[in-house]
Amino acid sequence: MENNNSTRNLTLRIEKIADFSFYTEGPAMDSLGNSFCTTLSAGIIFKVDINGRITEWARSPSPNGQIILPDDSHLICDSIVGIRRFDSRGRWIKNETGKSCSGVQVYSPNDLVSDKDGNIYYTDSVRNTGKVCFLGKDGSERILADKLDFPNGLALSYDENYLYVAESYKNRILKIQLKGDVSMPDSQGIFAYLPKHPSQKEVDNLPDGLALDNKGNIWVAHYGMQAIQVLSPEGNLLDTIDTGLPLTSNLSFICPDSLLFTGGYVEPGPGGFFKLYL
Repeated sequence: MENNNSTRNLTLRIEKIADFSFYTEGPAMDSLGNSFCTTLSAGIIFKVDINGRITEWARSPSPNGQIILPDDSHLICDSIVGIRRFDSRGRWIKNETGKSCSGVQVYSPNDLVSDKDGNIYYTDSVRNTGKVCFLGKDGSERILADKLDFPNGLALSYDENYLYVAESYKNRILKIQLKGDVSMPDSQGIFAYLPKHPSQKEVDNLPDGLALDNKGNIWVAHYGMQAIQVLSPEGNLLDTIDTGLPLTSNLSFICPDSLLFTGGYVEPGPGGFFKLYL
């Protein structure tokens, strides 16, 4: 769906949680209010406790997207290893995947989501031959979509009937039907195109992480645009938020009126960790 142009270009209150020497990813919060982010180049998952104290929580070769499950265990996409599970104290438990899905090579696991049944969806972020993969709680595997141009962030609709996918180098969001007749031609389609950078360069666009708010709007970390874009459930552009962070990588709602976001000033660093109040 093409976006309309009736946006408000919001400027909201942004609080810096922490500065890092490294570009950051994987924002998440546990049930105790501790915040976490990953650093691909440093191989560190950082924890920021409720008093603002920053500690090294765990290490992994190249940690990227991260989610925290109801028991406060973490699932982390590591672009070198695969999907890794850590307990609530940062101790590695096991690798959920290696570098393949259903017998097909996976090159760079990037981001992931989990449904209410414990099934996992994740992206393989490479140019032109990228994939969206599924790992069932029962160990089953399948490729949901392939031949994508750098699939990146993911978000599930609240009814879990659809999966939203950021296709970075196409500057668009895809919508994949997960239930019903998924063989129908319209079971995978373009949900929305995003605004383009005035430079017209691909690398100045690049949608990255995704998140849903409590109204079903899709929030997009627009990596090259120093922005968060807000899309309606119909795919219309509602708002553009200037984050002040040149490379805005990912975001995660922690309550209806605030979210965490990550990124950097350049890659591989420095970077930062921020909270946005709506």
